[in-house]
Amino acid sequence: MVHVTESRVVALAGGVGGAKLAYGLAQCVPSERLTVIGNVADDFTLYGLHISPDLDTVMYTLAGLANPKTGWGLAGDSWQMLDMLTRYGEQPWFRLGDRDLATHLLRTQWLAAGLSLTEVTARLAEALGMPGRLLPVTDEPVRTMVETVEHGTLGFQEYFVRHRWQPTVRQVWYQGAGDARATDAALSALRAADVIVFCPSNPVLSIEPILAVPGVRQALQARRGVCVAVSPFVGGKAVKGPADKLMGELGLGITPPDLIRYYVGLIDGLVIDEADRALAGECAVPVLVTPTLMRSDADKVHLAEKVLHWVEGLHG
Repeated sequence: MVHVTESRVVALAGGVGGAKLAYGLAQCVPSERLTVIGNVADDFTLYGLHISPDLDTVMYTLAGLANPKTGWGLAGDSWQMLDMLTRYGEQPWFRLGDRDLATHLLRTQWLAAGLSLTEVTARLAEALGMPGRLLPVTDEPVRTMVETVEHGTLGFQEYFVRHRWQPTVRQVWYQGAGDARATDAALSALRAADVIVFCPSNPVLSIEPILAVPGVRQALQARRGVCVAVSPFVGGKAVKGPADKLMGELGLGITPPDLIRYYVGLIDGLVIDEADRALAGECAVPVLVTPTLMRSDADKVHLAEKVLHWVEGLHG
């Protein structure tokens, strides 16, 4: 471990890009000083199982178990369960690996027994040897809903996986967010943090569902530490997934100045890729220009080191 910092670091993360930077941070920050707050609005129920895709992607990635080709799921998993479902006449559209299935079975059982999602996530992460602490932003149900031109209103996984994020989006909202409450653990972590990092996750689908939970924005606005965002865009395009397409359909820009406006009042700095260097001068907050593509574990660690060194300079 590099131990770049002795600061208390909190990362907001969802999706593969967020998990990659969280992995890098976990190599640079002592486990007891790193907290990842995860998006739960991707959660859904399938075949009676409570599935938490964003939490699991972060958990598997930090535990060194994620499928390196996809960034999600478990490396070396098999698909016999899906083959059997197909034989029964089902048409599985969400790929659950055989080993991955154990995670969802236990989560569902423990939730039914009365444990909170925070407690369940801690049990799973500890069993896998995941460094740091992974916290759901809330223990209450929040669901990302997507209104599309072609199919009307879809749950997030139907939009993202079943329809491969191809429908045209009219609106996105977070069902249940207004009635949810951020956990005491998540709010305490934000209040105590020296450094808060918005990982390079989809702003609308991964970061905003965290910010939409009452208490989170207020905790960030009252922060004692420095908060920075890492752009998920390189040269005007998303590194992975529908972020650029989606934000365009919603009338939201994806340039560095656009991201600063999107996170106005929440961030003290922005990290952008070399491909966007020409726009650094248009930004209203300090900017770090550095390669942000994370193709290897070494890339993840290098980006985390750069971000942490830079943020500590802002702190001073």
